[in-house]
Amino acid sequence: MKALHLTAGPLWHDFSATFEGKLGPGGLSGAAFAALAEPAAASLEGLRRKRENGELPLLSLPSRIDDLELAETLADDIRRRAADVLILGIGGSSLGGATICRLAEKGAAFSPNAPRLHFLDNIDPATFTAIYQRVDFAKTVVIAISKSGGTAETLCQTLLLHDAYVEAGLDPARHFIAITEPGARPLRKFAEKTGCPCLDHDPDIGGRYSGLTLNGLLPAMIVGLDARAIRRGAAAVTAAALEANRPEESAPAVGAMINVGLLRERGVTQSVLMPYSDRLDRIGDWYTQLWAESLGKGGNGTTPIGALGAVDQHSALQLFLDGPRDKLVTIVQSDVANTGGRVNGSATELMGEGLAYLEGRTMGDLLDAEQRATAETLIANGRPTRIIRTAKVDEESVGALMMHFFLETMVAADLFGVDAFDQPAVEQGKVLARRYLAEMGG
Repeated sequence: MKALHLTAGPLWHDFSATFEGKLGPGGLSGAAFAALAEPAAASLEGLRRKRENGELPLLSLPSRIDDLELAETLADDIRRRAADVLILGIGGSSLGGATICRLAEKGAAFSPNAPRLHFLDNIDPATFTAIYQRVDFAKTVVIAISKSGGTAETLCQTLLLHDAYVEAGLDPARHFIAITEPGARPLRKFAEKTGCPCLDHDPDIGGRYSGLTLNGLLPAMIVGLDARAIRRGAAAVTAAALEANRPEESAPAVGAMINVGLLRERGVTQSVLMPYSDRLDRIGDWYTQLWAESLGKGGNGTTPIGALGAVDQHSALQLFLDGPRDKLVTIVQSDVANTGGRVNGSATELMGEGLAYLEGRTMGDLLDAEQRATAETLIANGRPTRIIRTAKVDEESVGALMMHFFLETMVAADLFGVDAFDQPAVEQGKVLARRYLAEMGG
């Protein structure tokens, strides 16, 4: 079956341990997989058509650089004058940027001269009070992001910070940047009233699909990450996925077919994403929103779970291995062997003969052994396991991963027969919250 191993840009996919041929009775049957081929092919054809006619700008976004040129100038200016940057936004307005920027915070791309980023994606008053005490407003830039321009949480944050800047005698026009859709939007009106820059959010790219827009890439550029490489990784995945002759040759389509097929045939109701890299420690949060909010409609969908190796080997892995057989686990691996510090010959002298296995080994050797052992143990226990491997965790591979899951989610939505881009149930709570606020004010 060609679907067992696929390469797309910097990513290599091994789906073999999700099928019953390798996994046994807990895996997906060839018949159940084949039954999804026709609707998956129709989904890919629909995506190709939408890319060609411009109906879905996300699919052509990876090949764009015009928006990056303007943002690069803005990022350079911010980097020169700011010690801290506060990114205001919730859900998709924040998670994409927070995920990407972990490359700089926890990786080789770290620059000690770059501003500190603070993703303020919640409205806990204690967090805001703490921020007031940590930053010097005179050296702090605020980026407020809301696709609709009317997100209550982001507007509340923006207004409170505006007042704090005014009280400090600082001009908001120099310290605030807004990102929102064109038109009559509260956040755009704020930008007009204060004179601060306002960048356009594409109305046809939903918030949870906006990580590769300036929502995510402007913060990335501020800390010195290569936005063009991020887009390049996304472009490679898009080309491989949409130019495939059959869905069995498109990694996102295969991923969607396996998720839906395992749910229907084996009762696999949960999808775990477990990368073995601290630089990907926020991708689980990002994936959770994307998968849950896109697919959880009309009784459809599976429950996304974010995990992190090797940390969750000491917690959630016990459940994945020996709990209910209701999980598909995706392990993201990279080439970490022979990296990091090396344990010298003092291990056994200091800690006993039982530590001989660590002598001469690097920290990366240990992480590599554990990422491979976890996958093999899951498979040995009959748990559906997909492996995604990349040579290194960098801008190109993160862009590729994000684009892969965008496409996988879209195809899965078509297989479920739901709209990947709306969230009708969530809107009910927003309306009720605004009513409660109105009642508080009499």
